Amino acid sequence: MSTIVFNNKKIRRKELNREWFYSVVDIVAILTEQEDFQKARKYWNKLSERLRAEGSEVVTFCHQLKLLAEDGKLRETDCANKETIFRIIQSIPSKRAEPFKLWLAKVGSERIDEIENPELAQERMKSIYEKKGYSKEWIDKRLRGIAVRQDLTDEWKKRGIKEDRDFAILTNEISKATFGMGIGEYKKFKKLEKENLRDHMTDLELIFNMLGEASTSEIEKTQNPQHFQEHILVSKKGGEIAKNAREELEKETGESIVTDENYLTEKEKIKRKKRKKKYKKVPEIKYIRGM
Repeated sequence: MSTIVFNNKKIRRKELNREWFYSVVDIVAILTEQEDFQKARKYWNKLSERLRAEGSEVVTFCHQLKLLAEDGKLRETDCANKETIFRIIQSIPSKRAEPFKLWLAKVGSERIDEIENPELAQERMKSIYEKKGYSKEWIDKRLRGIAVRQDLTDEWKKRGIKEDRDFAILTNEISKATFGMGIGEYKKFKKLEKENLRDHMTDLELIFNMLGEASTSEIEKTQNPQHFQEHILVSKKGGEIAKNAREELEKETGESIVTDENYLTEKEKIKRKKRKKKYKKVPEIKYIRGM
């Protein structure tokens, strides 16, 4: 799930089958100029009842998707794609509708362009992370991790893994094998709640996370598991490869790769600079020729 902004108002959205679905209530609140979210919800309920009574099929095209609510919990919310949103807008008498239509058309056009040229999506993502205060070095690793993750999910899909729950279970097995913690435990360790765990990983955590997923992907290709339990075993093997490499590096450096560090209160760029200063204090080791 993500949010976008229209006239300084947030609109929640979620991607489904490579298409954006937008929160209908958020859009109704903007068009009716309602600050009270409950009133906007009541307005949409009455409007949807009227549309049904008129024989309109618009409401049937809305999907109940889980979005983050004001209370911090995921709640099912009516969401609609661009085409359905346009039809809903036409049913709302509002002077704000026309600029909203133009803006939504622009967003939809950008999404189509990104599907045709994935590099545009990558550039947009880079820009988002830069604005959040991440360094170029971190962003490069994060984007590479996304590509590795996509390769892995593609391999799972080829072998019949389709449900979000199954993807989550397999991902959890890789994490447990790589870092000694499942996703939920890892987030708790980093003091995270709804935040994306990978957005709060250090460079090395991202690297070993990539290694675990890339290793799993390669084993999937060669062993071609067909049953879910076989996929679990492959995920564990992939994670163990990353674990062995992590422990070897920790042995050499004397420092743990797994850290409770997060970027909730301090930006990644700032923490990176602090780390560099810390390492500069370590006495330089000079190697003498012949030793």
